[in-house]
Formats: sequence, C-alpha cells, structure tokens
Amino acid sequence: MTSTQDSQDDLPVLVQQNHSPGVLTLTLNRPNQYNALSEDMLAALQRALDEIAGRDDLKVLILAANGKAFCAGHDLKQMRAHPDKHYYESLFATCSQMMLTLTKIPQIVIAKVHGMATAAGCQLVANADLAIASQDARFAVSGVNLGLFCSTPSVPLSRNVSRKRAFEMLATGDFIDASTAVDYGLVNQAVPAESLDRAIDQLAQNIAGKPAAALRAGKALFYQQLNLGLAEAYQIAGETMACNMLFEDAVEGIDAFIEKRTPDWR
Repeated sequence: MTSTQDSQDDLPVLVQQNHSPGVLTLTLNRPNQYNALSEDMLAALQRALDEIAGRDDLKVLILAANGKAFCAGHDLKQMRAHPDKHYYESLFATCSQMMLTLTKIPQIVIAKVHGMATAAGCQLVANADLAIASQDARFAVSGVNLGLFCSTPSVPLSRNVSRKRAFEMLATGDFIDASTAVDYGLVNQAVPAESLDRAIDQLAQNIAGKPAAALRAGKALFYQQLNLGLAEAYQIAGETMACNMLFEDAVEGIDAFIEKRTPDWR
C-alpha cells in the first residue's frame, strides 16, 4: 500500500469524483467505529459540503460509507469524555449546521445506505433529499435505550415519516428494516445488496441528466415551501416557476417539446 493510500485511509471523509459527469461521492470513513460522527468527521463533512456548494459542475452528491455500517450516530465515547453542557451545545449545533447544509446546498443529495443507520446516522438519511438502501439495512433512533431521547434526529425524521410512526421509533428505539423504511417514507427504494451500486448510479445519472438551473431552483423552493402556509407556499412556488420559465434550459426544453425534438441542453 502506498503512502498516499495510507493517508487516504486516515481521512474521516473521502471525496471521490464519479465516472458519471456531474456526480460526486462523499464516503464516511471510520469503518472500525461504525462511522460514528466524531468532531473530526463533522468538521470534514462541513468543509466538503461548503466546497461542493460552490461547484457549478456538480448536480448530484452521493453520501456513502465504508465498513459494515452506514453510520452509528454520534461518537458516544468522545461525548462522555467531555461532560460539559457548553461542549454538548456546541457539538449539537455543529451537527445541526452540517445537516442543514445538506438541505441548503444546490446539489441533490442521495444517501446510499447499507448496514445500520442509527440515531444521528438515521438523521443523515432523513436529511438527504433521496435515499436508497440495501435490503439488509436497518434504521433506528435508539438513543432512548440509553436514556437519551433522539431530539435532533427527530427534526428531519418527523418531516419524512408520519407523526405517529416517527414518534413510535423515537419512543421505543426499535429498529425497522429496509422494506419498512420504504413504507414509512424514510427511503425511496430497498434493493438487494448486490444491486445497490447500480440503483444508486441509475438514480444519480437520471438526475444528473436534468438541467442544473431547474434542479437548483427546485430544491431551494421545495424546502422553503414546506415551512409555509398553503397560500404563501403557492405564492413563492408561482414566483419560482415564473423565473424558471425564463431560464435558457426551460426555453430550450419547451421549444423542443413543441417541435417534437430532443432538447439541446446548454
């Protein structure tokens, strides 16, 4: 193994340009710790996301993980080594900022889930725009079993899963399997483990083939309108579509449809 490979192995997050144009993968890389979200990993994720946000060449971000698990949540050993309220407030603020960044960046974020995704790991899945899991994946917000209610994971969980199902997961800490996660709305698909790479690539390539400006405007609007009343949501959605109609890609796409030809995206 080369020294470069050694240094890569030591990084908490790996950045890999995919073979498909417009697609990038961030890989959680603490396999021996089940990819627990340490301070270093949170900082590395935030740095990577901040850089990715400014890249006009990227349309899709895949969030993956090395090892047997997707993510086991926060690093509890590290947390217990700092029994201080200010430390915990800072840690959870840092994690929340990273989670919010996943929503705010213009790229479409797809979680590629295998193994288990628990607590803040389940939060990562819920915070992604889309998610595909292998059929052997399991999900839980299990902090309550340790005396710690998963309050921050409850925020995106309750915005993906119906209220009573979300609260049952939070109050029991029980695991759900991948097919149940699909039924609940936590993930989009559950596929055989050997098909996970192909399913992720197909979805990423499908989205990457769409006009970037429409994807960016659409993602921003989607999350903005979720927090508004119905009338205000319709108002800003209409304004967004009016602006979108003037995008060069929209003009080309509509003209191509009318003229019965394939659009020539810029």
